[in-house]
Amino acid sequence: MKPVVELSDVWVELGGHTVLEGITMTVGEGEFVSVVGPNGAGKTTLLKVILGLIRPGQGEVRVFGKAPWALGRDRARIGYVPQTEEVDLSFPIRVIDVVLMGRYGALGWMRRPAAADRRAALEAMELVGIGDLADKVIGEISGGQRQRAFLARALAARPDLILLDEPTTGVDPAASGSFYDLLHRIQGRGVTILMVTHDIGVVSQFVDKVACINRKLVVHGRPEEVVTDEVLAEMYGCAALFFHHGRAPHMVVRPHRAFRREGER
Repeated sequence: MKPVVELSDVWVELGGHTVLEGITMTVGEGEFVSVVGPNGAGKTTLLKVILGLIRPGQGEVRVFGKAPWALGRDRARIGYVPQTEEVDLSFPIRVIDVVLMGRYGALGWMRRPAAADRRAALEAMELVGIGDLADKVIGEISGGQRQRAFLARALAARPDLILLDEPTTGVDPAASGSFYDLLHRIQGRGVTILMVTHDIGVVSQFVDKVACINRKLVVHGRPEEVVTDEVLAEMYGCAALFFHHGRAPHMVVRPHRAFRREGER
């Protein structure tokens, strides 16, 4: 499988603290990979390194075979959905105008969107199921619909790689499951997806691989291989149990002293 993202012995220090420590991993073309770990584990920093917003103090990063800060026009091949959307929901901007922002990277400096850009934006909206919301004001639609609008913005440039940072924060569980199913279908179109999330149980149903990070890369592999009690305990620094309950697997984390396996004293 052709590599899209490659990290080799990547170390990052911010504010005098080591945030990432010796990360080595590869994301192959067309893969759907989830990055999980506790708060402060370095997950968002990892995405920023891949985007070229943070340069590692040590190690090598390549996206499409190049350093991310040397991508040039290939940068338009990356779609990004950040963790928090700094959008003033009281500002009367239409959904179509938000999605059109995803075309700016491909347009270049001081060029206005043309008819082809509007078509691309509308196609992205249709793909994510909000084609009927083009003229709605962004602050008047639901959280789940806004989530899809921001994904459409990332898709408007027709990227080969999409990076998402906690895209379902603040969205109800039903909408989250629908969103992950949508990402799975987008992957089916040949798009590589790398997503940071806390929804380790639900997302394991959709992704090809899970990368467990707590400063270091604890493990990287198929969900059924890596989402185990032992890996979760190492990653979260405490005892963690993973349960399969119906269609919504979930994780329970408890203080180490209170943790006892069945039959133990």
